Parts: sequence; structure tokens; C-alpha cells
Amino acid sequence: MTQRFEDVALPHIDAAYNVARYLVRDATAADDVVQEAYLRALRGFANYRGGDAKAWLLAIVRNCAYTWLAAHRADRADATIDVEALGDPYAETPEQAAARASDANALRALIERLPEPYRETLVLRELEELSYKEIAQITGVPIGTVMSRLARARQWLIDATERT
Repeated sequence: MTQRFEDVALPHIDAAYNVARYLVRDATAADDVVQEAYLRALRGFANYRGGDAKAWLLAIVRNCAYTWLAAHRADRADATIDVEALGDPYAETPEQAAARASDANALRALIERLPEPYRETLVLRELEELSYKEIAQITGVPIGTVMSRLARARQWLIDATERT
């Protein structure tokens, strides 16, 4: 059973961390959330009946993230955002790297400012490339709500970038 779990769950660990990171807004906490999610997934793996493993796992990550958030609401006010540099820093000039990092930081900051339902939907669709159906399954809302949240999140980002 352990090998089957590893085959099903481990390919999605980066997606799990990415979703947790955007939901809890803290890199260290995201590590904890992913660890707890994988423990829960392993404990419940005997009940897994197949299907989309990524959606199944991300639903568990989502639940763990919201559990963590509920337990740490007061701590979140002082949380700092740990933004990692993307790509190979030696593949471009320092000026290019700074401009790209600045753009990435600005986009991450905008995404971080979205209300949780919109941020969650945007991350699942645009960063994790899940279908509307998979997002609806993970979040427990109708597909129409997923589409509406995604449209509003995108429009908010467009409006925010035009203001800057």
C-alpha cells in the first residue's frame, strides 16, 4: 500500500505546496500544512477509490490549510511573505533578473491581496492548471461559482495592474 500511495500522491507534492503556500501565506506554515495533508491522505488512503489523485490530494491540502488558518488567525497579522527568486539567476543580467523578480513579486503581492475564495480559485486554475470541474470538486462549490470567482479574480488583477 505504501508504494501505491507514493505513486499516487508524491507526483503532486509541488502542487500541494503551491496551493498551501497561497492559502496560508507563509512558507513555513505551508510546509506544515502539506506534511499534515500527506499524513491525512496516507491514513485515509485505504478509502481512496481512484479517480483524479491531484484533485483528491489538493482537497485534503485545502482542508488542512483552512484548519491551520482557523487555529492561527491572530498570528497571521504579523506574517511576512517569503518570495523566492524564480529561474536561474545566471541566465540573465542582474538588471533583467531584478526586473523579472520585481514583476513576479508584484504579481504575487496582488494575488496575496485577493480575498481567499478568489485567490484559491485563481491559484488552482492558473498555477495548478486544474479544470473547472476539479476546482468545483475541491472547493465544494458549483462550477458556475468557480467560473464567477475566476472571472472576478482576473478582472481584479487587471484593474489593479492598470492602476499602477
